[in-house]
Amino acid sequence: MDLEDLRAVSYTATQTQVLSSYRAGLFPMGIGSGGTGRMGWWAPRRRGVLLPGDLKISKSLRKSMRHFECSVNTDFEHVIRACADPNRPGSWITEDIIGLYQGLHADGWAHSVEVRSDGVLVGGLYGVAMGSFFAGESMFHKQRDASKAALVHLVSLFDATARHHLAEPNSETTTATLPTSIDVKDDSPEWLIDTQWQTPHLASLGVSEISGLDYSTRLDSALRGDRCQVILNK
Repeated sequence: MDLEDLRAVSYTATQTQVLSSYRAGLFPMGIGSGGTGRMGWWAPRRRGVLLPGDLKISKSLRKSMRHFECSVNTDFEHVIRACADPNRPGSWITEDIIGLYQGLHADGWAHSVEVRSDGVLVGGLYGVAMGSFFAGESMFHKQRDASKAALVHLVSLFDATARHHLAEPNSETTTATLPTSIDVKDDSPEWLIDTQWQTPHLASLGVSEISGLDYSTRLDSALRGDRCQVILNK
């Protein structure tokens, strides 16, 4: 992370502060080693985002996904704790963060995507959904392509909102599927997935960088939509 992307620092972080920060284009992450110490509120000058139609699915990923089952919100705690594994490079998710996001999950704001192979959790991601906006916080994999499969599943759910014949996904496990091109038939703003920064791993999936000004414009539009309603409980 670049300290020039740091916008504010606080001693504590509450659910209300976190939700307000997302709406203002910020996200929380501790500024100390391993995410400890005071809470930093970040807004990268160049923001990593995944936009509709940009997801890249390689032939090898398509093959891997045949062996995965995906679900939503069936094991949030295990997903966030796997993402918080202190042995992972760049680990920043503390017990305070885990508790904070478990509260957001209980209140219907934070959500997880689980990826299983033969019933075993092998990958996933979590983040916060508002309107047509999803703030991706972290992802993990214990099997090749499992975290990528989680993102593919998330995108397929958001794209499906334009079809107007959704099944409730909150407790349903489905075979991993690939999103298809569809025509948007309503006036809801397009979805926006925020990945905070762009990394080589995320870039391989289609994540691009946009300016802070462009991000603010897209965020304002997405917050007024309902594309993420497929997993949003509010």
